[in-house]
This record gives sequence, structure tokens and C-alpha cells, in this order.
Amino acid sequence: MAGEPVQKITYINYASTYYPYVAGIAEPQQYEGKFVQIRRGGTEYLVFSPKEFTRFHADIVQRFCGEHNIYGVYRTENKVFEITDPEWRVTGGGKFAIDREKRDLRIHDNSLAYGKFEKQGLKEKILSVSQLSDYDVRIE
Repeated sequence: MAGEPVQKITYINYASTYYPYVAGIAEPQQYEGKFVQIRRGGTEYLVFSPKEFTRFHADIVQRFCGEHNIYGVYRTENKVFEITDPEWRVTGGGKFAIDREKRDLRIHDNSLAYGKFEKQGLKEKILSVSQLSDYDVRIE
């Protein structure tokens, strides 16, 4: 439910799909993109995507929902993918820049469609993900 505390963090990064399978190149050491926070009950999904793969935050949400059989409607006039299942909600979004070699992740900005990401506890959530646990995480 909406007010349930987050107990589990699931990290998804579409870079591992986009770069090798769509762009046909190795995942670069540095890239930028957008991300969204999506919740269902006590699970929060941190979904990252390179800017070349998903132009709008709504595109990230639509892809995620398609992969998880979650129903929704894409509103092209305001570039929002509205999830129609009441158990799921997008809690915000923003932009990121990652440097895999330097182990650096910068989170900033906001989503015009879903609002500013939930900053409180975000650094700890990111650092709890095994792939990012040794990164320098800066939230602006």
C-alpha cells in the first residue's frame, strides 16, 4: 500500500539492455540518463535508463510496466504513463550521471511527469544495491 515503509530495493538499469542489444556497443564507462522510483507495497524499484534509450520518464515507466505486466495508459499530450493498477505508483524521478570507472553516481533534477525524486533515504537505498555499494553517491 502507499504508506507502507520500503523494505526491499530492486535496482534495474536498462543500460545493460540498450548498449549491447540496441546500440550494439559495450556499456560505456560514463553515461547519463533518467530514472524513476516505482513502488508496490514494501518494494521500491529504482529504474535507470540511458538518455539514448528512453527520451522521457514516461518511456521508462511504460517499459517497466510492460515487462511486469502492469496495466497503464500513455498520455502523449503530457508525456505521462499512468499506471492503472492501484497497487503500483511512481513516486518521482530525476536524472543521473554515472562513471563506472571512478565508481561515481550523481543524482539530480526532477521529472516533469512525476515530480522530484524522493530524496530522503535515497543514498542509503542506492548503496544497499550490491552493484552500487562502493560508489560515491551524490544527490543534488
